[in-house]
Amino acid sequence: MTVTSLAGLQVQRKVPLRPYTTLKAGGPADYFVVAHSADELATAAKAAQDSDLRTTPFGWGSNVLPADKGVPGLVLLNQAKRIVVAKTGEVCADTGCGFQELFLKTAQAGLHGLEFAVGIPGTLGGALVSNAGAYRSCVSEFLTGLEIVVKGERQWVEPEWMHFSYRDSVLRLENPPQCTIVRVRMQLPKGEPKRIYDEAREYQRQRISKQPPPASAGSFFKNVNDNALAASMDTLSAGMKANGVVPAGYLIEAAGLKGFRMGGAMLGSRHANFILNVGNASSTNIRRLAQHAKSVVFEKFGVTLEEEVLFLGDWSGWEERR
Repeated sequence: MTVTSLAGLQVQRKVPLRPYTTLKAGGPADYFVVAHSADELATAAKAAQDSDLRTTPFGWGSNVLPADKGVPGLVLLNQAKRIVVAKTGEVCADTGCGFQELFLKTAQAGLHGLEFAVGIPGTLGGALVSNAGAYRSCVSEFLTGLEIVVKGERQWVEPEWMHFSYRDSVLRLENPPQCTIVRVRMQLPKGEPKRIYDEAREYQRQRISKQPPPASAGSFFKNVNDNALAASMDTLSAGMKANGVVPAGYLIEAAGLKGFRMGGAMLGSRHANFILNVGNASSTNIRRLAQHAKSVVFEKFGVTLEEEVLFLGDWSGWEERR
């Protein structure tokens, strides 16, 4: 199939995705289109779905690892960034806007709730796919509706359509529905401006102290919810034990892997749940290191870590090792 335009937008072929990911790794997109507005995004997604062209929406590439073999079908780069904030606390935002930018706009309007978004280096769309959150909050709790394109139809749906759970949604399934999220509506409560900014600054301070500067995808694995495991960890904080939460980074560090390196990929020496590209690592190198961390943690603690980062594209031939 040869495609030169899609819904009036220019189509590029074999565009390397490495520059579009924070891990600086990944092969080419088979087809590549840039959408600059919600209408362009929706129209391109509809045209692709009508043509049975598999579509992978892409934001800032901060929570994904495209395969070295590339991503078949269409990669749709979402640069729709419009944010409208009402005094009533209603928010309508394009999913290509920066998640931190959304916080700043809502904070300026005196709205509370998205302070945890400070320092999360991704778009709202990416945050929705993985139900991003931190500090006992997550993005899904403020949603009132999502505008999506699915089965060639542009429509508004209830948040329940996404089947949100901890760092998860229907769009993270092994074979997710072909869906592009165009815009969302949110309802945020009023807050006291000084408290909003003080809370955000504290979250930012904590992130800066933990997060390393080299290319990474943020937290690579989800934290583990296991009351018995948490109770068995002598050095785990009382708060974590009470909530039955064991941070993935805690387990990786306890397994002796903090700072461990395989080729150009390394587990963070500051935060063990960060995998860093410190030497032009390929996607395969990075995933192999992640798999090694999973294997060692399983052998030591009997728990299987689950990736927060999404593996995109053609990973045929890849085999998990334990």
